Formats: sequence, C-alpha cells, structure tokens
Amino acid sequence: MAFGSATAIELDQEQRLIEEAQRGHLDAMRPLLERYAGPLYGAVILPRLGSSAAAEEVLRDTLSTAVEKISRFTWQGKGLFPWLRMIAINKIVDRHRHDARGRRIAEALAREADDEASAGASPDALLMAEQDRRLHRSRIDQTLLALPDRYRLAIELRLIEELPREECARRLEVTLGTFDVLLFRAVRSFRKHFGDRVPEEASP
Repeated sequence: MAFGSATAIELDQEQRLIEEAQRGHLDAMRPLLERYAGPLYGAVILPRLGSSAAAEEVLRDTLSTAVEKISRFTWQGKGLFPWLRMIAINKIVDRHRHDARGRRIAEALAREADDEASAGASPDALLMAEQDRRLHRSRIDQTLLALPDRYRLAIELRLIEELPREECARRLEVTLGTFDVLLFRAVRSFRKHFGDRVPEEASP
C-alpha cells in the first residue's frame, strides 16, 4: 500500500499504536517506523541530499527524534508520515545551513522577495517583512529545497553567482528571453511555496 493512501482501518490502527507509544510503550512505534522508513529515505531525504551515506544518517536521526518526541505528536487524522517528513526536512535544512553556499542561496532568495515587495511599501511594512523573514528562516530553507532543479539553478546563477543574464541563459542553453521568464517563474514559485508552506505539526 502506498504511504499516502492509508485506509480508515489502517489509520485507526496507526492511531492506536501512537497512543500506546505515548503511554510509554515505545515498542509500539516499531511497525510504523518500519513502514515509513523506505518512503522517507527514497522520496524525502535522498533526493534532497544526494548522498546515500548522509541520507541514511538523517533517516536514523529522524526516526530517533520521532521516538524521543512522540509525546508531542497530535493526531490530526493524517497518520504519522507528515510529522516524520517534517522532522526529516528540518534535519536536512540543518545540514544545509552548515554549508556557506546554501546559506547564500537562502539569503539571496529572501532579498529577492523583499525587493519585489518593497516598491511603494511603508517603513513599517518593510520592517514587518524583515521580521517575518527572520522568523521564518527555516521555511525559506525548506522551500528552496523543494524547488525544481531548473528553478533552483536559475536562482543560483543569477542571484548567488550574480552572472550576467546572457551567461545564465548560455549555461541553461536557452534564449535570453526564455531565461528571464524562467527566473521570474522560479522566484514566483519560491514565494508561492513559501507562503503555502504551513507546518502540519509544531516543530519537533
């Protein structure tokens, strides 16, 4: 059965196992972790890290954190996977924060979003935007990781490496006009996903 299509019966069984674990019987989580380990590794962690060794380490950390913090999980009728996915994404973001290049990408995206919104904005509005950017830094990082590779590359070439538009277009093997459209869509996609990214659970 696909991990995203649990039946009502399976969700009921999952809820009972979680409640048992929250009462202190942590072994009850074993079948759930075994069920979701594969999807977490293959669909969430490995594509965002690209290294099997790093992905395996993040998977272990994710499952360990889930066991440690299961008491903080609140059942919302969607099963455990969305919460596990969020834990994994947070750990992936933490890894990228240790990379200076990754931090520059996040900072550049934040500046780009602020620049587009700044025309005609009041000082109070700009201050609120800056405060919001700082408060939601982890959401910025997560959104960046979720972008399609082509969008991410367009942003990196133009905003991080600050290459001329012509050079960016050459590297992407597109016309200048196509690159301009691609970059516009990349930034728009970033802002849309950033606005839509609402955690399903409180951060563990």
